Amino acid sequence: MNRMNHQAGALSDLRIVDLTQMLAGPICTQMLADHGAEVIKVESLAGDGIRASGPFRSDDAEHAFGGYFQSVNRNKSSIVLDLKQEEGKAVLRRLVEGADVVVENFRAGVMDRLGLGYETLRAIKPGLVYATVRGFGDPRSGASPYAHWPAFDVVAQAMGGIMSITGEPGGAPTKIGPGVGDIVPGLMLALGILAAVHHARRTGEGQFVDVAMVDGILALCERTVYQQSYEGRTPGPEGNRHPLLCPFGLFPASDGWVAIGCPDEKLWTQLARIIGRADMVDDPRYATNRARVAHADDVIAAVEAYTGPRSKAQLAEALGGSVPFGPVCTARDIFDDPHYRIRDMIVEVEHPGCASPVQIAGVPIKMSATPGGVHRRAPRLGEHTDEVLRDLGITPQQIERLRAARVVA
Repeated sequence: MNRMNHQAGALSDLRIVDLTQMLAGPICTQMLADHGAEVIKVESLAGDGIRASGPFRSDDAEHAFGGYFQSVNRNKSSIVLDLKQEEGKAVLRRLVEGADVVVENFRAGVMDRLGLGYETLRAIKPGLVYATVRGFGDPRSGASPYAHWPAFDVVAQAMGGIMSITGEPGGAPTKIGPGVGDIVPGLMLALGILAAVHHARRTGEGQFVDVAMVDGILALCERTVYQQSYEGRTPGPEGNRHPLLCPFGLFPASDGWVAIGCPDEKLWTQLARIIGRADMVDDPRYATNRARVAHADDVIAAVEAYTGPRSKAQLAEALGGSVPFGPVCTARDIFDDPHYRIRDMIVEVEHPGCASPVQIAGVPIKMSATPGGVHRRAPRLGEHTDEVLRDLGITPQQIERLRAARVVA
């Protein structure tokens, strides 16, 4: 049964056994849970390591988990299984019999050594979709020389190429703030899972779905590939400019920064007139995007001369709605912005041990007939163990025996 106590989402007939931890795997399964999939998070006796990562509210009397875990594990159930014990493996196999998807992000070979790899579980259920996200992918999809290297977000950002084009020209490579090395591959895996489930339901044939974190970042940086191929030029740090579009980037304001993008001629004409530089519209040095890229210093200086003395609010009044424009927002700005409130992008959720709700990011994919949502908090470690085991037909007496043997918790 689906434990989600809310209006059925678009994926309410999908059951996922989630063996992931940290960020890349959990963000994948969370996206599916947000849209109604039943996600049973299988944790070790120690639990997902990010439970202890914080941040913690000052009034949190329980410390069951912090904000990191809450943010990417909402809408899930938690069951604790010791997969090193044969009885724990037996319980997992029973879970798989009733599941559509298994997702894991261990190092390559870990599940195989446990006797729970793709081929073994597919023999139990031929229509099973088995999905993985690892630093350098699984050898089944192509044996990378780095297949057994561990990886985190920062490694994927470094080797996938995004750091090499981020930062100021001539400066050090710069890490992107959010964990895109985890999040982007996780979202790609969610898409792969849905495609594979669609195929399985049409044909009865399951399959192995694999995303390497570094591959996901390379795909995100697709522009660098064709720049290298077409021009024979290795792109470097771009700062706040764009190598192919102008004006397109960040510009100073008297109280911060704003983003402006006007690469086509219609938008450029509008912007040039607003900033009092109509003379640049028909000038052949600035009349086309290609010409403006060649004379980017002149164009950027003209825009900065207009934006620099004005506040973000003044620039919003002058440019907002006329050309692509937006202020650079802090988290506090976002909390105060009506856009995010109206679109339910800052949502309240219960947190164990806290006297009042906390806020986490909402669901960005809006659906008219089957809306997704944040319907319940992240689970305590093993919170749903007994319930899940009962659903499998395991008796209370058997559950107590498994608990006494530390197979479950």
